[in-house]
Amino acid sequence: MTEEGVVPNRALTHRKGGVGRDPLRIVVADDNPVVRAGLVALLHGREDIEVVAEAADGHEAYEAALRHRPDVILLDVRMPGVDGISALPHLVGLAPVMMLTYSRESEIVREALRLGAGGYLVHGEFTADELGAAVRGMGQGRAVFTATAADALLAHVREQPDRAVANSAEPLSQLQPFVAQSSTARRAVSMRNRADFRLSSREAEVMELIAAGMSNQQIAATCFISEKTVKNHINRIFAKLNSTTRGEAIAHWLGVRHA
Repeated sequence: MTEEGVVPNRALTHRKGGVGRDPLRIVVADDNPVVRAGLVALLHGREDIEVVAEAADGHEAYEAALRHRPDVILLDVRMPGVDGISALPHLVGLAPVMMLTYSRESEIVREALRLGAGGYLVHGEFTADELGAAVRGMGQGRAVFTATAADALLAHVREQPDRAVANSAEPLSQLQPFVAQSSTARRAVSMRNRADFRLSSREAEVMELIAAGMSNQQIAATCFISEKTVKNHINRIFAKLNSTTRGEAIAHWLGVRHA
């Protein structure tokens, strides 16, 4: 996917936000409208950062990047249609890309870095001010990682990486999503369990985050809701899963049966 006039090394030519300079122009790509709105609200309140477009999947992110020529793209991993990992090779030639997601699996973190992501933030591991600082850092060419991503990067460095980064990319219409391939079984379990336990979409999302090991505070930050609301969701989830503890709820959710 190329277009005449596209600057191949956008990371070397983007503007830098700051006093007396144009604000950093940001594209936010996340399929969850609540998360996306929360990110936009956080970033819009900063004088040196401007959100110029939103996207609900990787294809929309690519089209927005072509149209607006942003300085930084914030990209979720799990999105319908074209997911973030699949879109990443097409986006890194247009602007620096920072993954902003609650996908913390080591193989996904490493794949994102291999494909050219310049940063990786996991929801629940940063504050609003740290997010702003991370965006500015990306705008200045600095790599930014939260703890989970940094650990994955360190483990990767300690291995013996000998694979070259692919320089070419298939058309988006022909992509086989990386995330879909690596998590199809988990998604099937999640969909089945949501129906079996009669959870709402939000309750299922919270339960997925519980199963990922997140605290109430981290879930609140990820979903942009209060901790009180998280507790209310958890109470309803526990009732529907006939559980009294997180461990029991996770066991039921994952299909584990106690003896």
